[in-house]
Amino acid sequence: MELEVRHLRALCAIADTGSLHRAARQLGVAQPSLSTQLRRIEQELGGALFVRARTGCRPTPLGRLVLSRARPLVTELRSLVTEARAAALGGRQLRLGSTASRALAGWLRRLRRHWQEPTLHMDVSANALLRMVADGQLDVAFVHEVEGCPLRVPDGLRSRVLIAREPQFVSLPADHPAAARPVVDLSDLAHDRWMIDPAVDGEWDAVRRMLRAAGIDPPVLHGDYHTAASLVAIGEVVTVCQPTSPSRPDTAVRRIAGDPLGVRLLLAARTDTELEGVYPHLADAYQEVARQAPAYREWLEELVPGA
Repeated sequence: MELEVRHLRALCAIADTGSLHRAARQLGVAQPSLSTQLRRIEQELGGALFVRARTGCRPTPLGRLVLSRARPLVTELRSLVTEARAAALGGRQLRLGSTASRALAGWLRRLRRHWQEPTLHMDVSANALLRMVADGQLDVAFVHEVEGCPLRVPDGLRSRVLIAREPQFVSLPADHPAAARPVVDLSDLAHDRWMIDPAVDGEWDAVRRMLRAAGIDPPVLHGDYHTAASLVAIGEVVTVCQPTSPSRPDTAVRRIAGDPLGVRLLLAARTDTELEGVYPHLADAYQEVARQAPAYREWLEELVPGA
């Protein structure tokens, strides 16, 4: 077997995630397929590259040597492809659309290295952003699809999933009794006021189903999430939030028992060139903020040991 760039990319993914399962998800392949590929690579190179354990995968001395040479090659190839795609787009200004995400700042920072200053259009409605891409008003859109509420994706758009299911957490006052635990049961929030933004496509319906399934009927206020964050801080409401949301001295971000609410994160564009030109930067930015969120990082490590 002749070693190829895709093999080096797989080795880097295994080392970065510390897990065959997590690496397979990142690469978009089945874990058995990745395991077989790793065995063939090790046979080609003449030795084990990783030590497999219940806690994950760790590079062997040979693995560290190979990775030290593989990483620069993978990085250079990624830069070559990104710069070529940017050139193919004529070096024009990139028009981005997005629903709210903590990954946006890092994504923009990375894109500035390859494009002119990107423009950014924010909207709480993922469907509205997708229509703007289809109409040529935006080049790409980063949106979330609430579980149980499919988006209306216009014909002709290309899309790529960033996260198949991101669990939604709850933001509550730091002095709330339930904040003393890392995982909050919805029954502990039955008598709290909730605040939901009904303008977010599908979210109110999904939250209502979640509360109904938990057998609770708390009072619900409607408002945007900037207002919700302020009201959570003074103890007036609780609200669902992204798992990458930071806790503050006056608020706490906690996992909901059973992870009853999730969203799918995806990137959409009119062409594969536009899509693939920006996706790697978004994936890197998302991984960065995920690592910085303690509650989410713990959730990921529990889901995939060694991730």
